[in-house]
Amino acid sequence: MAYVVPTEFVTKMVDAGESKLLMSTRDTLIRAYMAGAILALAAAFAVTVSVNTGNPLIGALLFPVGFIMLYLMGFDLLTGVFTLVPLAVLDKRPGATWGGVFRNWTLVFLGNFAGALTVAVFMAIIFTFGFSEAPNAVGQKIGHIGEGRTVGYAAHGAAGMLTLFIRGVLCNWMVSTGVVAAMMSTSVSGKAIGMWMPIMVFFYMGFEHSIVNMFLFPSGLMLGGQFTLMDYLIWNEIPTVLGNLVGGLTFVGLTLYSTHYKTAPKRALS
Repeated sequence: MAYVVPTEFVTKMVDAGESKLLMSTRDTLIRAYMAGAILALAAAFAVTVSVNTGNPLIGALLFPVGFIMLYLMGFDLLTGVFTLVPLAVLDKRPGATWGGVFRNWTLVFLGNFAGALTVAVFMAIIFTFGFSEAPNAVGQKIGHIGEGRTVGYAAHGAAGMLTLFIRGVLCNWMVSTGVVAAMMSTSVSGKAIGMWMPIMVFFYMGFEHSIVNMFLFPSGLMLGGQFTLMDYLIWNEIPTVLGNLVGGLTFVGLTLYSTHYKTAPKRALS
C-alpha cells in the first residue's frame, strides 16, 4: 500500500480542486447526483443495521462503504468540494476564480440534493410498501432522527443552533480528512483504509453531514416525522452546510495547503 508523502498529496489536492472547478456543468451535475444517491443508500444501510442489531457502532463501522465507493468512482460531495476547489484559486491556477468556486458549489449542492432525494423517495416506498401501510421499524427510526435533529435543536434556541453548527464543523473536518486520505495511497486497499477511519468517527459521533441529511430529513418527512420543511432548512440543513464549509476548508484544506504546499521559510541557524 504505497504511501504518498504530504507534500505530494497536497499537490494532488490542489490539482483536484482545479479539475473540479473547470469541469463542465453536465459532468459536475452527474457526478454530484451519483454521490448524493450512493451516500444516501449508505445512510439507509447504516440506520437499518443499527436498528436491526440494536448497536449503533456496527452501523458506523459499515457506513463508510458508501463513501469509499463514491470516491473510488470519482463522484463529488459538497463537503469535498468545499475543501478542495478554493485551493485552485489560492494557488492562482489559470481560469480559477471565486465566481467559479461558487458556481461549482451550487451545482454540486443541487446534484447531491437530487440524488439524495431520489433515494429518500425510494426508501420511503420500501419502508411503507408503497405508502400503503405505516412505516416499519427503520422508517420510524428515520422519522425520529429528523425530529431530534431539528426541533430538538430548536428547543435549545441559540445554544441549539451553536451546537448544530459545531457538529457541522466537526463533521467536515473528519469527512474532508477522508477525502484527502484517499490521496495518501496509490492502492485501492490503502485508499479504503484511509477513508474508513475518519468517516466512521463522524457517523458514530452524530456529527451533521449536509448530504446525509438531504436523505434523512426528506425521508423523515415522508415517513411521518413530526417536524416541518422549514424546521429542516432552518434548524438543520442551512447551518449544517455553513458548518461543513468552515470545518473542511479551515481544518483540512487551508491547514494542509499552508504547511505542506506554501510552507513558511526555514529558520536560519544561529
